[in-house]
Formats: sequence, structure tokens, C-alpha cells
Amino acid sequence: MSSSWLEELEARLDQQLEGFLRTNPQQEELLREQAARDRQRQLLAERVRLRQQAQEQRRELLRLAEEIRQWQERTGRARAAGAEDLAGRAEQHVTGLMDQGRHRWRALADLGQRFAGVEQELAELTTRPPPRAPPPPPPEGRRAPPPTWRPTGPISRPSRSCRS
Repeated sequence: MSSSWLEELEARLDQQLEGFLRTNPQQEELLREQAARDRQRQLLAERVRLRQQAQEQRRELLRLAEEIRQWQERTGRARAAGAEDLAGRAEQHVTGLMDQGRHRWRALADLGQRFAGVEQELAELTTRPPPRAPPPPPPEGRRAPPPTWRPTGPISRPSRSCRS
């Protein structure tokens, strides 16, 4: 029951807004421009966030690479010492670290794709010409001129014989 009055209120407010925008087309244009500016701000913030995430992924990849190098050295030392069981466990650990690295590379590639999408949308927003607003309505008390009528076919006059 409570959602029904809310839906009715929302519908009535939407109708009032649409009516207002029909009578004030310049306001509709201002709303479109504001929406474009808001979207641009969102995209800029998203771009910053994606860059930060990508930088973090790169740091983690470098840390993982160093850890993998250290464990590979340990594996080699264990083999040289004849501790095959220890070398086998170290190799398993290296394999797990390499899996983590592949996962991070995929995540970094995904961030790159998302970043490219954000950049493309930003470019479209900045290169898109602003839409032209329809002419403002005539001042109160004046009627708008009628639209220009143009015949679409040959003009025919009624015949005299059809008169009654």
C-alpha cells in the first residue's frame, strides 16, 4: 500500500516535469548539459580510481616476481643439497606464486580495458557538439506562427459540377 502512493506521486511529479520541460525547452537543454557534466565528472573520478588500481596491481606483480625469484633460488639450493622433498615443496610454492601472477596480469588487463572504455566515453563527451535547443516559446499572450504548409502533390481545385 505504501509503495502505491509513492509510485503515484512519482508518476505525477514525472508528468509535471515533462510538462514543464515541454513549455520550457531551454530548461531541458540545461538538464542535458548538466547530466553530461555530471557524467564527465564520474568518468574522470573512475579514471583516477582505475589508474590507482592499476598502479597497485603493478606493485603487486613486481613484489610477486621478486618472491618467485627468491623461491626459485631456494629450489635450486635444495636440489644442490640433495633435498628433493624440500625442492618439490618449493616448486609447488613457486607454481602457486606463478598462478597468482597470472591472475594479477589478467586483472591488470581487465583494468586496461575498462580504462580504455572510460577514455573513449570521455572523448565522446568532449567531442560531441552540444545539442541544439528548440526555439523558446513565444511570449505570453502571443501565438506562435503556424508551421509552414507545403503541398505534397499536385494541387487540384474542386470541379464546378460538384457544387450543390
